Amino acid sequence: MPLILTEIADGVAVVTLNRPEAMNALSAALRAELADAMRAVADDDRVRAVVLTGAGTRAFTAGLDLKELGASTAGLGAANATDPRDNPVKAVEQCAKPVIGAINGVAITGGFELALACDVLIASDNARFADTHARVGIMPGWGLSQKLPRMIGLSRAKELSLTGNFLDAATAERWGLVNRVVAADALLPEAIALAHDMAGIDPVMVAAYKSLIDDGYDLPLANALALEAERSAAANGQVSPDAVEQARIAVMARGRDQA
Repeated sequence: MPLILTEIADGVAVVTLNRPEAMNALSAALRAELADAMRAVADDDRVRAVVLTGAGTRAFTAGLDLKELGASTAGLGAANATDPRDNPVKAVEQCAKPVIGAINGVAITGGFELALACDVLIASDNARFADTHARVGIMPGWGLSQKLPRMIGLSRAKELSLTGNFLDAATAERWGLVNRVVAADALLPEAIALAHDMAGIDPVMVAAYKSLIDDGYDLPLANALALEAERSAAANGQVSPDAVEQARIAVMARGRDQA
């Protein structure tokens, strides 16, 4: 059985971590296959948006395969790897297209970090999140200690990381970690529908806008505003009035359809 499944339809790729018998744990082989799959969808012109999920209903992913790590001290290096074939966060980040995380079960430690690499998170009502780095005795190396406080606040992040306690889906939504929570059987349809909305925009614009948001978020506000002004001036100077008018008509028609 392949460790990663990829299905492409109507501009959307659904990439599935496929080790349900092991709670989709991130073994070395699965990490390598995920990097290959994410590179493939990034390079595929048919794909405009990506949904990342886990097989089964128990787990999105339980994180690094601790049994595999325990068998060799060399395996601990994965926690600080920068190569996308070892570091699944880098594997997701190498994709310039929008990546929606459909969190179908538990996302634990490295699995939590992988979820945070996605651009948008939608959770099923049985999803749960936990950071057990401290309990396992391994410092995070894929970004969790810095991303999580920025998403949910410093004290809440400390509560999760310094206890290892689980965060249920409803609380994750209330804290702003996930965009919304849906029933388990509605998770993939909801994520795919959102991906289709993103896929309906010019892919060059989507990639540029995603990059602007991500690059600016890493900067102080004044620098981020300067970055926006710089990129906006460069991009908008190449847009014709006719193109804007055609886009305006399409946007108005879409608004009427949605209403």
